[in-house]
Amino acid sequence: MSFTFMMCAQSEAKWTKLFNGKNLEGWSVINGAAEYKVVDGVIIGTSKTNTPNTFLRTNENYGDFILEYDMKMDNDINSGVQIRSHSRPEYQSGRVHGYQIECDDSERAWSAGIYDEGRNGWLYSLEYNPSAKKAYKRADWNNYRVEALGNRIRTFLNGIPVTDLLVDYDSEGFIGLQVHSIGSDEQHSGKNISWKNIRILTNAVAKNILPETGIRQVNYLLNTLSASEKADGWQLLWDGKTKDGWKSAKGEAFPEKGWAIKDGILSVENSNGGESANGGDIITAKKYRNFILEADFNLTEGANSGIKYFVNPELNKGEGSAIGCEFQILDDKVHPDAKLGVNGNRTLASLYDLIPANGQDFNLNLQKKRFNGIGTWNRARIEVRGSTVTHFLNGTKVVEYDRGTQIWRALVACSKYAKWPNFGEFEEGNILLQDHGDAVSFRNIKIKSL
Repeated sequence: MSFTFMMCAQSEAKWTKLFNGKNLEGWSVINGAAEYKVVDGVIIGTSKTNTPNTFLRTNENYGDFILEYDMKMDNDINSGVQIRSHSRPEYQSGRVHGYQIECDDSERAWSAGIYDEGRNGWLYSLEYNPSAKKAYKRADWNNYRVEALGNRIRTFLNGIPVTDLLVDYDSEGFIGLQVHSIGSDEQHSGKNISWKNIRILTNAVAKNILPETGIRQVNYLLNTLSASEKADGWQLLWDGKTKDGWKSAKGEAFPEKGWAIKDGILSVENSNGGESANGGDIITAKKYRNFILEADFNLTEGANSGIKYFVNPELNKGEGSAIGCEFQILDDKVHPDAKLGVNGNRTLASLYDLIPANGQDFNLNLQKKRFNGIGTWNRARIEVRGSTVTHFLNGTKVVEYDRGTQIWRALVACSKYAKWPNFGEFEEGNILLQDHGDAVSFRNIKIKSL
């Protein structure tokens, strides 16, 4: 689907040129030492070795706006345009952080996706909207449009809708043109990124946004469902405030200790790594059969936890965790469990002890998992459609399998679950958040029954 940039209320639109076509008046270079210059009405940034990311930023900040610009890059490099961004001395010694509209010349083709520079990583990759990967034109001028209105950001590339994001980390900030760091890579030194026709609309923004596109909306608003999600059948699995809808995996009440609720975040408290030895696992009061589950999680260093599904709390009444299929949550670099199991099948986002999240099976369109890091938020997504189950990490599919097959039963027979009858083959079960004795936090827990 293609959209024109002509506005119904064009007479009310008063665009401002951010670049005068002659010099860099109104802009400043920060963070790195890459060079920016003006040549024939075009801003050109040139990559340079051994310097961090460099940004040419506007001296003014902007809140709600529509931004348009044309951008061209040499091949095999990466860049972007910052919006609502900041550089503050108290944050990593002034490191630029904020939303970046990606320009990506690699095979993954995530141009016009939204990355949270210097902070939370990918918010909207093009794995959420793969048809838009074709919009980018290599070694040619590309037209970008960014609509930032309240807590909603949408992007368009060459007239194609790319992202629809709900997020509330920043309501205003500067706009910045990035020259990405290349370390000591001489091969990518001296490559150019070019910008022209940079203009912004800050008045009557709501009247000049484009019509609804129908592409997938990604929502990071804290424990809140958007109107689009509600219409699509999503429900909050945790309300962000109470213990309603959850109970102990080994009792009818919510654990009296080991779990904390504060500021819209549900956290397992540290108890020195014991499996279900403090507050214990918690499960949903309801059981689910076919569904899409999403949850954001935040790991502390060395932490271990998991999200389980098709849980039958009657299987294990003794010590340890309740039994079910597990989306593993783990600090792969530090926790020893990452090196156990077979071929990494106990690492982050894997189907624990059964199938690794390593992105090696291209027949299933799996990709290398992308972890935003310790102390940052990451999004788990589990889809169950009959016998087929998929795991996603930060929007990228990392595991896909079918339950109840000969292959499935062979995997189970060689795993720690071999002793549990019909493991993973129940038609329905509870959803579980694991207490493995390490500090891990959850938020934005939502589900859609299929």
